Amino acid sequence: MPAASRLVPWSWWAFLYLRLALGVSFLSGIADRFGLYRGRNVGYGNFAGFVQYTAKVNSFMPPSMIPFLAWAATIAEFLFGVALVVGLWVRWAALGSWFLLILFGTAMAISFGIKSPLDYSVFSASAGALVLALHEFRTIKVASGTSDRV
Repeated sequence: MPAASRLVPWSWWAFLYLRLALGVSFLSGIADRFGLYRGRNVGYGNFAGFVQYTAKVNSFMPPSMIPFLAWAATIAEFLFGVALVVGLWVRWAALGSWFLLILFGTAMAISFGIKSPLDYSVFSASAGALVLALHEFRTIKVASGTSDRV
């Protein structure tokens, strides 16, 4: 019996919800920075606006690194977002998401104070990504019959 079918139905739905929430959130941020959203509640509106925000979040970094950081974050968010939404390489996408969000939250805390990443639930999203990654490791072990513990 596959490990996923051993989960009670609501657990399976909860992990699906977590995976989709993380993935769609990453893709929504990318849509914003490339101008796909119009009207109210637009965060950046274009990539130049995102680069400016990246400079503020990473105020401790040399200015020459900012474009690289903006593109690296964009590429990582796109890859993690697509993988999570589609359900490919979920444990690795979740681990990458956890690490990316920890870096982002830490940079926010350094530049704006700890209240900023707490208000925007960055560490909560990071924790969710870690839970998803650990669940995926556990599911693989159960399916292989080696153990049901992480």
